[in-house]
Amino acid sequence: QAQLMESGGDSVQAGGSLQLSCQLSGDLFKSACRAWFRQSPGKERERVASIYVSSGDKFYVDSVKGRFTISVDRAMNILYLQMDNLEPEDTAMYFCAATMYSNYPSCQAFTGNRAFWGQGTQVTVSS
Repeated sequence: QAQLMESGGDSVQAGGSLQLSCQLSGDLFKSACRAWFRQSPGKERERVASIYVSSGDKFYVDSVKGRFTISVDRAMNILYLQMDNLEPEDTAMYFCAATMYSNYPSCQAFTGNRAFWGQGTQVTVSS
């Protein structure tokens, strides 16, 4: 059964770091594109970063470039998001998602359609 489970969310002060993990199970080891999204109250869901697994190419939203790093442990089927120099604006529920149905361009603009989703992990950054 395809499942994703996030962990690593916490409360930190601005400037701090966190690493989020997402364990993929079932057939999701075949997923072509994996991503992290976030959503805070009153705001639309936002794709933070995505990775096209076969090539390792990574894509980031401008607001996190240089601060966040997405990576994959293919052997363990774990998706990571390393978050450094956190800002209060990063406060949100973070979700991982994975899809079998992706090519390079669609992963670069991954919307989460036709994807499996995790339950989310809360990140709170205080000033």
